[in-house]
Amino acid sequence: MTIRVVLVDDQAMVRTGLRMVLAAEGDIEVVGEAADGAAGVRVVTELRPDVVLLDVRMPGTDGLEAARQILAAELPTRAIVLTTFDEDEYVAAALRAGVSGFLLKVAPPEDLVGAVRTVAAGQGLLDPAVTLRVIERYAAAPAADPARAAALAGLTERETDVLSLVAAGHSNAEIAARLYLGEATVKTHVSRILLKLGLRDRVQAVAFAYESGLVTPGGR
Repeated sequence: MTIRVVLVDDQAMVRTGLRMVLAAEGDIEVVGEAADGAAGVRVVTELRPDVVLLDVRMPGTDGLEAARQILAAELPTRAIVLTTFDEDEYVAAALRAGVSGFLLKVAPPEDLVGAVRTVAAGQGLLDPAVTLRVIERYAAAPAADPARAAALAGLTERETDVLSLVAAGHSNAEIAARLYLGEATVKTHVSRILLKLGLRDRVQAVAFAYESGLVTPGGR
């Protein structure tokens, strides 16, 4: 299947560069572009791509607000935020908006391609340059969300352990090694966790773990 992508960035040269990188891949097609968030929402609503790449800072409607509107419309589109800014507040806002990925523009082309494929496949990602630092800060609230904390009761003890390790940034293989489980078993646990908690992907699972109080900055 071809992954259909829309680019939203106020800099034409950036869009051209992104298009060139993605167009070189046989399984990815850039089907539309927009120079600001409002236009991006219109283009995505019309074309319904698999993935939209959104810059954070744009005149008028920025990328975060555009992401909120796109995701609220329940389109079959997953969002990746692209930015030159790695401050925690941008990552926090992007993930709380419901995006599936956060990638710095300085990332190498192969990371961009990999991000598009990963998100199109229904998974989530954070740029490796910010993952560990942000995981401990972006979703940490002054107090746990009572509704989210209560939802944890629906998980088994093993599922709770797996969610804690997902929130710590571990891959399925690493979780399998830590819990002495098969990797396929861990994958099944992750799928059940997402289903029970009504989450879309691992990125949302990280947010949930912190906002529910299951995991706290600096420890479990």
